[in-house]
Amino acid sequence: MDIIFLRDLRIDTIIGIYDWERRVKQTISLDLEMATDIRKAAASDAIDDTLNYKEVAKRLIAYVEGSSFQLVETLAERAAEIVLNEFQVPWVRLTLNKTGAVRGAKDVGVIIERGTRTAD
Repeated sequence: MDIIFLRDLRIDTIIGIYDWERRVKQTISLDLEMATDIRKAAASDAIDDTLNYKEVAKRLIAYVEGSSFQLVETLAERAAEIVLNEFQVPWVRLTLNKTGAVRGAKDVGVIIERGTRTAD
């Protein structure tokens, strides 16, 4: 199994449970690790033979910017579902970071893994 990753994909969205959070956009950060097999792409040198991380990023940016969830857990779950279902990825590890959500803490968020991680 190979992994294609995206780190620190920053997206502005409405996220949170408090009234003030429902009125202003906050920046969340996504880290993704996505299982794939890169051998075909490595042999062909063609973008059509691999997981296009730019397309994954564009899709998640569009989705997250238009969302307004209360919980980071819900947003993380929906984002992982998009990656699994729309990009035919068998396994994804997604970290959602809501920087500044807790005074005194640099980062806070969730890490989820969905799908089946396979090896050759």
